[in-house]
This record gives sequence, C-alpha cells and structure tokens, in this order.
Amino acid sequence: MNPGTWVLIGAVLLALSFGLYRAYADGRFRGTHAVKGADEAQAGPTSTELVEALGVPLGDRATLVQFSTAFCAPCRAARRTLGDVAATVPGVIHVEVDAESHLELVRTLGITRTPTTIMLDPRGAELCRASGAPTRDQVLTQLGALT
Repeated sequence: MNPGTWVLIGAVLLALSFGLYRAYADGRFRGTHAVKGADEAQAGPTSTELVEALGVPLGDRATLVQFSTAFCAPCRAARRTLGDVAATVPGVIHVEVDAESHLELVRTLGITRTPTTIMLDPRGAELCRASGAPTRDQVLTQLGALT
C-alpha cells in the first residue's frame, strides 16, 4: 500500500473513533463544574445567584437550565425533551437561556458548547450537567437519583 492509503485509513479510523465517543458522551449527565473565579478570598457567583440574576424561579424538585443558541439544531431537540420532562414531573422547571445574550454567564459557568443542560437542586446548587441533547430517559434517570 502506498502512503496515501495509510493516511486515508488513519483519518477514517480517527473520525470513526471521535464519532463513537461523541455518540457515547452526548447528553450524558456528569458531575458538577466549578464556577470560575471562586476561591477562598473572593467567592464567585453561585448557581443560585446566576439563576436569580436571570429572573428565573427555582423548581421544588429540580431546575433544568438549558443554554442554547438560535442556530443550534440539537438545542431544539433538547428543548422539546426538557420541556416534556418538566411538564410531566411535578416540581421540575425547565428554563432556556440564550447563550449569545449571556456571554459573561456562559464564561463564568464554563459552558463550551450548546446545548448544555445544568440540573440545579431546589436551593440552586448545581447537581450535574450534560453537554449535547439528553434523552428523556437520561433526564428521568438523573431526576430519579435525586430522591
């Protein structure tokens, strides 16, 4: 085989590996994320303060804060899924935040892609977050772990 064929095979394998990783990782909830700027001397804004700054009430059980943009196709799927969960599970509220309009908030929370969903407890503390569009089962499983 010539070198060009090896390069093509390597590129295909790399792209396939990345695609499989993204398919596995997208929409999965994982642990919390430290808010940038929070240290011993000067505590940065908490999730509660940031949500209150947006004028959003917190749910009795959980609040699903979705960061999205207008041009993001997976954001529409996440909006439907999270809205459906909020409508069917008592005490859960879904809030969508336009990432482009709240760039400082996006930077502070360390959001690198849309959609990103942050699950907050009734006090406003971040429980977990998911990058990508989560499925209904993933959201319900994470909510079930709260009780």
